[in-house]
Amino acid sequence: MAASSTTGEAARVAALNRYAILDSEPEQSFDDLVILAAHICQVPMAMLSLVDDHRQWFKSKFGVQAGETPREISICSHAIQQGDLFVVPDTLADARFRENPLVTGEPHIRFYAGAPLINEDGYALGTLCVVDREPRELDTEQREAVNALGRLALRQMELRMNLQLLKDALNDRTREEHARELELKRLEEKLVRVMGLKI
Repeated sequence: MAASSTTGEAARVAALNRYAILDSEPEQSFDDLVILAAHICQVPMAMLSLVDDHRQWFKSKFGVQAGETPREISICSHAIQQGDLFVVPDTLADARFRENPLVTGEPHIRFYAGAPLINEDGYALGTLCVVDREPRELDTEQREAVNALGRLALRQMELRMNLQLLKDALNDRTREEHARELELKRLEEKLVRVMGLKI
């Protein structure tokens, strides 16, 4: 890997880490988007996959048991390098994937379509993807729906991050105000001792 692409990948992973979402508990708002994607595309599996430096981790999943897979076998790793929906109609007909353990073994992926989750800084953090055990294609409406749901998933990630930042800022402010109150109390007590006054 070239130095520039290594730097770019480090920046991408750093951008993902700023969302503080990896290894978090399931959340209904994300689960709903994944379920919708599976139903709209009429597939048995769908995931919200976040790709860090060594794995793809599923924030939400439908029809899938695994919580994560190694990045080197992740089809989503290919999808995040695209600017738009990445579709593999038949993995066994694609030299990049026909020997992939996720194709030759469980969950026996034959069809994959993933919308990259590209933030405002241009970093692809992961994908909203739909998967089938049979080769197939998506029609125009299904493609548009997967892209739209991917955008919604990213907005939900941003909302989640901003709410946490706001909560942290409010906690910091509360701590600062408490510290100021303690300092004022100490000054008053010192003044009482020095002046012999009662406040």
